[in-house]
Amino acid sequence: PDVRALGTEPHFFDRNYGRGLDWYRSLMPRTLESQITLEKTPSYFVTQEAPRRIFNMSRDTKLIVVVRNPVTRAISDYTQTLSKKPDIPTFEGLSFRNRTLGLVDVSWNAIRIGMYVLHLESWLQYFPLAQIHFVSGERLITDPAGEMGRVQDFLGIKRFITDKHFYFNKTKGFPCLKKTESSLLPRCLGKSKGRTHVQIDPEVIDQLREFYRPYNIKFYETVGQDFRWE
Repeated sequence: PDVRALGTEPHFFDRNYGRGLDWYRSLMPRTLESQITLEKTPSYFVTQEAPRRIFNMSRDTKLIVVVRNPVTRAISDYTQTLSKKPDIPTFEGLSFRNRTLGLVDVSWNAIRIGMYVLHLESWLQYFPLAQIHFVSGERLITDPAGEMGRVQDFLGIKRFITDKHFYFNKTKGFPCLKKTESSLLPRCLGKSKGRTHVQIDPEVIDQLREFYRPYNIKFYETVGQDFRWE
């Protein structure tokens, strides 16, 4: 009840910045003075101009970033693209410039996004770490109430969402929301979420784990949190 969110991704600080702040504000839900307004656009995290633009709008903005194992994230990214473009090259072909030498192609978006610490450096030029909260994508599945509890603490609001608001959907493979005070049907993420991932050669996965390891370690050290992706 203390948060109002814009449902769609506005992409203001990356694609639509030229439309101006009044356009951005016009998209937002009406809120009381006591409520927090929230929007989500994942691509902001990897957009070079986004930190400065958000800082110029409000240096007090709180930022929430959901991260997951970058290898799993890349495979998920590829799986989603493949569902729309079935004729794209193989995951292995896109991941490496030279697989024999273990040269990973960092120009491929699915790989580059998972180099979290490089993107974070741009944000830390404008925002202190205390204003950025990192959610573990893995724990969001295994302990959704715990992760949501930490988000609510970070936002400085009363813990309203608890374990009674979740149930595990075996078909999807992740938790879904249920409204505890009403007879409304449980709400699950759409068909595009929870797809079965493409099967990848275990050797490729090992090579990518090795590639990401130093970036992961530096990321853990920077944010003071071990996400246990090794």
